[in-house]
Amino acid sequence: MPRKSNRKRADGSKAPSVYDVAHAARVSVFTVSAVINKKGRVSPTLSRRVEEAIVKLNYRPNLLARSLANQKTHTIGIVVTDIANPFFPAIVRAAEDSAQEAGYSILLCNSDDKEAKEAQYLELLLSKRVDGIILNKTPGKLSSSQRQMLSDAKVPIVLLMRSSPGLKTDLVQTDDESGAFESVSHLARIGYKKIGLVSGPMDVSNARARGQGYQRALKTHGLKYHAELFFEGDYRVDSGHRAGLALLPRRPDAVLVTNYLMAVGFMSAADEIGMRCPQDFAMVSFDDYPWLGCFRPRLSTVELPKYELGASAVRLLLERIEGKRTNSVTVTLPPQLRVRESCGFMLHAPGAKRITPVASLASM
Repeated sequence: MPRKSNRKRADGSKAPSVYDVAHAARVSVFTVSAVINKKGRVSPTLSRRVEEAIVKLNYRPNLLARSLANQKTHTIGIVVTDIANPFFPAIVRAAEDSAQEAGYSILLCNSDDKEAKEAQYLELLLSKRVDGIILNKTPGKLSSSQRQMLSDAKVPIVLLMRSSPGLKTDLVQTDDESGAFESVSHLARIGYKKIGLVSGPMDVSNARARGQGYQRALKTHGLKYHAELFFEGDYRVDSGHRAGLALLPRRPDAVLVTNYLMAVGFMSAADEIGMRCPQDFAMVSFDDYPWLGCFRPRLSTVELPKYELGASAVRLLLERIEGKRTNSVTVTLPPQLRVRESCGFMLHAPGAKRITPVASLASM
């Protein structure tokens, strides 16, 4: 006869075992296991009896024993580049919701956009035997030893928002090129001619895509590219501040700032210089948040679907973990242009037609 569990509760009393649940529900241990693991066919009547026994006894499955038995820990690792960036908590929340619904837990790691720290966390997650990893990659390639380590571990990876050269796997991203194109096109339609760009690091795929959308919009609307109005930032507040101090004295008509944190720094620089938005320059930023309604002027933004990003990343990862798919998939989610006062559409810039705010990029 199998040995019963000797686990104890925090108060020292013996914790109920699967055998106790089976006895209380008047079913076999195999039936209890089938209900808990959602495997096999169990009649609704027996399932209900097992579930009632679990609640009555306050039974908690031995997750370690289950993971050893089925070679799964039911944990997912997430590595992001900057948890202080409000873009990421919303994604992680969505990932957690989706993972928990599927019976998985999340282990969150913050790399600070540093390759060495990212490498340490990847090793840590593999040592914790996670079933899969969602990776927001730091700039640069994975080393050959890292790729070999991941290959040997056979742990599926889903890349988030950034592709990685040499790593062929699933990717969830937003259509950054189209988002930048539509925002700059909107500024051009209002009548602005001299449009600047505050970019993310150009060795990151989404920064390159936003730069390509900016360039395409200038060409489409017959506008000149001004090299002195391009600034490469790092998606952090300080680089946005430096961008404002560098670009605003050159008097751009308008500027696309390609993330929220850099927009905060840019507006701070404008305040120091004594320039006003949109009277002295128009601005569109990437990413939207509920509190932006408190800004004056209210910011025009390219909203990125954060919740959908997190949910989609977990969905792709679970498909891999459960063996439902082996081919690599790229999911590209559409952004949404949200027009507010900072783009200056209400000022009727010289030569501009009256513009009705565009609410969505659904037709992209």
